[in-house]
Amino acid sequence: MESRLKIANQAVQPVLVMFPLGLFAMAVFFDLATLAGAPDIVGSLAYWNIVAGLIGGVLVAVAGAIDLMFIPNGTRAKRIGVLQGLANMGVLILFAVIAMVRMSSADRVISGGLFVVELLALAAAVFGAWYGGELVNRRPAYARARAGVR
Repeated sequence: MESRLKIANQAVQPVLVMFPLGLFAMAVFFDLATLAGAPDIVGSLAYWNIVAGLIGGVLVAVAGAIDLMFIPNGTRAKRIGVLQGLANMGVLILFAVIAMVRMSSADRVISGGLFVVELLALAAAVFGAWYGGELVNRRPAYARARAGVR
């Protein structure tokens, strides 16, 4: 895929996607450890991983929006790109809600029910990253359309 946003001739968005994904995954692992009896500081680390993942996710969304602007309107590629962007924004909103709910706790620890929501949000994030990779690597017509090549 020919991205419009590059640094050192490398597309920015695929590189940036891994940071929030990794931070959200570590937050889930830290929260699982907290629920299993680890000290509350581990739950606090999970909270700060979510905050850092949200910041990284916003950067990814901006990079994706820049690439999406250059796809011609009315094409299938544009519709798929918009749907993928909306799904990824949904993941960011879920994690933002999780972070806001955790702010009410003094140690920023998580409850069992909120942990299930966090697992679902992580699964959606992994699916979104996988789907984006599928579109770019396995669907050459989509990749050409995203690059503006006919």
